[in-house]
Amino acid sequence: MGTARRWIFVATILVGSFLLFLVQPMVARMVLPKLGGAPAVWNSAMLVYQALLLGGYAYAHWLGRFSLKRQALVHGGLLLVAAAWLPIGIASIGAPASGQEALWVPLLLLASIGPVFFAVSAQAPLMQRWFAADSAAGDPYYLYAASNLGSFAGLISYPLLVEPNFLLAQQAWGWTFGYGLLFLLVAGAAAARWHSQNGPASLGTNDAAQPAPSLRRKLHWLAIAAVPSGLMLSTTTHLTTDIVAMPLLWVLPLGLYLLSYVFAFTENSVIKSVLTTVAPAALLLIGGLSMINSGGSMTVALASLALLFILSVSLHGYLYHLRPAPQHLTLFYLIMSAGGVLGGLFAALVAPILFDWVYEHPILMVAAALLLPLPVLIPWQQMLGVSARNAGRVVTVLLGCVAAMAFHVAGEWNGVFEGDIGLFVGLMFLIGVLCIGWRWVYVLVLLALMLAMGGVSNIGQSLSGDRVRSYFGVYSVTDDVAADQRRLAHGTTLHGLQRMGAAERLEPTTYYGRTSGVGLVLQQASPTASIAIVGLGAGTLACYRQPSQTWTFFEIDPVMMQIARDPARFTFLSDCAPDAPVVLGDARLMLEQVPAKTFDILVIDAFSSDAIPLHLLTKEAIDIYARALKDDGLLLLHISNRFFDLEPVLAADAAARGWPVAMRVDEPDDDAGYLTGSSWVAMAPSANRLAMLTYDDPTGTPWQGLEKTPAFRRWTDDYASTLPILMWQNILGTKP
Repeated sequence: MGTARRWIFVATILVGSFLLFLVQPMVARMVLPKLGGAPAVWNSAMLVYQALLLGGYAYAHWLGRFSLKRQALVHGGLLLVAAAWLPIGIASIGAPASGQEALWVPLLLLASIGPVFFAVSAQAPLMQRWFAADSAAGDPYYLYAASNLGSFAGLISYPLLVEPNFLLAQQAWGWTFGYGLLFLLVAGAAAARWHSQNGPASLGTNDAAQPAPSLRRKLHWLAIAAVPSGLMLSTTTHLTTDIVAMPLLWVLPLGLYLLSYVFAFTENSVIKSVLTTVAPAALLLIGGLSMINSGGSMTVALASLALLFILSVSLHGYLYHLRPAPQHLTLFYLIMSAGGVLGGLFAALVAPILFDWVYEHPILMVAAALLLPLPVLIPWQQMLGVSARNAGRVVTVLLGCVAAMAFHVAGEWNGVFEGDIGLFVGLMFLIGVLCIGWRWVYVLVLLALMLAMGGVSNIGQSLSGDRVRSYFGVYSVTDDVAADQRRLAHGTTLHGLQRMGAAERLEPTTYYGRTSGVGLVLQQASPTASIAIVGLGAGTLACYRQPSQTWTFFEIDPVMMQIARDPARFTFLSDCAPDAPVVLGDARLMLEQVPAKTFDILVIDAFSSDAIPLHLLTKEAIDIYARALKDDGLLLLHISNRFFDLEPVLAADAAARGWPVAMRVDEPDDDAGYLTGSSWVAMAPSANRLAMLTYDDPTGTPWQGLEKTPAFRRWTDDYASTLPILMWQNILGTKP
């Protein structure tokens, strides 16, 4: 490739994109002690990254008006100025006020990595423009596939290679070294085109006659780019809210979104062709399930991720098909990036304000149906020789059949594909496939499937006012009249249950029964003890309070406090501890402000669905708890989890402190369903305090030691990896 020197442009784009998406999870890990790990935090961070990417693309488009030499000098200067923000770290700004997290997260990230991210984000379109400045170089668009391959590699390498093996400080310096390498590669790319006479006006000479894209074409690009971006975030929220609440799933949608560009921006890709052909049918089959509002399985989660990838490849492939001549390259990428921000704004900021559930997910599915290429899978009209007019009549009749079947299924839907429900859903899907050639009919069949399979009941729950959404999740309050109980759920995780009978109304339930670890400790507590509870839930633990005890609750979500304090929903707090203060804010930050040696018992029960409160389990976090405890105090941590074994985490920390530690695994015999199995770990600076833990029932499981993993590395704010504690048998559904 002689003068074109393709290799240096490929290397520059790969390194830059690798760094760009390596820094995203790295910074997210750095801010955990300040922000926690709610899915909305990740979505807010993604919105900041998309906005910075848009800024970088706008800068690259603006820079294209100058000569290539001037472009190189300006961009080199920008890279040098941005280096002042290295090594990567978190800016020192005050903690957010309660309820202001959605605005504070972008501010923190902009102050921490804004200039560096902006400078690096510009290199992909800029390098493609420089590459195309040589007439011998060829089509520059394939380099965008290389860019996203580097992005995917950077994103995936963080949890698999970087996080488990390096401290955050080492990661930051490693990224700084990579930034230096990128600067050298950009300089090399500039040198390769330094004597090129091709300026902005002559770029893409062979296509000079092509007019500028019309407004309609620009809006089309914008819409096509917005839908996969929004779907990436809505899939993240949908999975972690109502399917499988596993934090590693937060990275997978973004990884698949990036990987889709690799296939979409490759000429004559067989994978792109196949996925574009099957995308409409896949959207009917899997997208029809997008309004299910109850917990699903890993199979459903994987199907949702597969659909995201299929739709992203199809839509991004359509964008590639609509790409302009190289002279309009930076404009094309600028509008693509604007579409990404638009989709991100809708999914991350607008939807949580407008909706009480993840309705943005099915809405974006419908938007995808409106934009997808619709290649006919079964050309029945041609096979049967049916005229267009008669085919339209047939399709109208079929649509009526779909409406009738959807009405029946919605009335009988219980989440199980049995009997006539399964038959009708299958027929609706088949009719949808037959109608792919008629876009509006196809869209209406998709809507019918969504409404039939959970959509009607989901909307009904919203209209009833029994569900509310906040920055930290979706909470549902539902009554089971037959079981005489009211339940509070956060996504798929039960956060509280109250029995509605007058005699049992204040009896502790779920993870907090009288034989649970926390139940035993609180029943044995001193009548004058000072007790702190981190994580409010429905307020169930309040009914262990004794009259002379001092209780304080810590809760990060104002919406959760409103639910627990509302006696029309739950009465634990109003009946048992109406005067107990509830401190709003991240408990770790709030406990730092508490005077030393304040509490006799400190209970950590701050799970968000099944997400690990990683920043609440590090050495520095437990240092804060130890400071807040009295010398003979007791620390109690709830570690029940479907996907992570947290025993080694606490065993390693207790061993490093020289603290005794014990665990109580409670498996209550409760056919009525009021109690739930739980695992509680007790730690104390005093061996005598831990020795006071008793369990009177000789048939029950006593407090026992924690399982130690000799090679397990203690978690700190600078190092924590979840890979060693993953329970793969639960994740894959292979648990016996």
